[in-house]
Amino acid sequence: QVQLKESGGGLVQAGDSLRLACAASGRTFSRYAMGWFRQAPGKERELIAAIAWSGGSIYHSDSVKGRFTISRDNAKNTVYLQMHSLKPEDTAVYYCAAASGLTAIGIATTENEYDYWGQGTQVTVSS
Repeated sequence: QVQLKESGGGLVQAGDSLRLACAASGRTFSRYAMGWFRQAPGKERELIAAIAWSGGSIYHSDSVKGRFTISRDNAKNTVYLQMHSLKPEDTAVYYCAAASGLTAIGIATTENEYDYWGQGTQVTVSS
């Protein structure tokens, strides 16, 4: 079992940067593909970034491509989401999630593929 805890959210101004971190418990973190989702008020939760357990495959949604970067440090059991050029429309609760059973370069792109979820961290971007 894996427990996930996000950190790094907060209130920032448009154009600012933030780095979210997701710390995982458990010895097998390095075998879990990871993803970052977000849910804005009144909207469905969406996948914005994903990374294979090897780090060999990465996905970013069109809405964040070029501004956000997912990475992981398996030695620290942590996955990161570096966010630059934040916009008010990035305001949301951000969740990390872990998916098992994938190959070294496999990434999970649907919610159903993820087995464990964090509690979320709020990111608010003011204009």
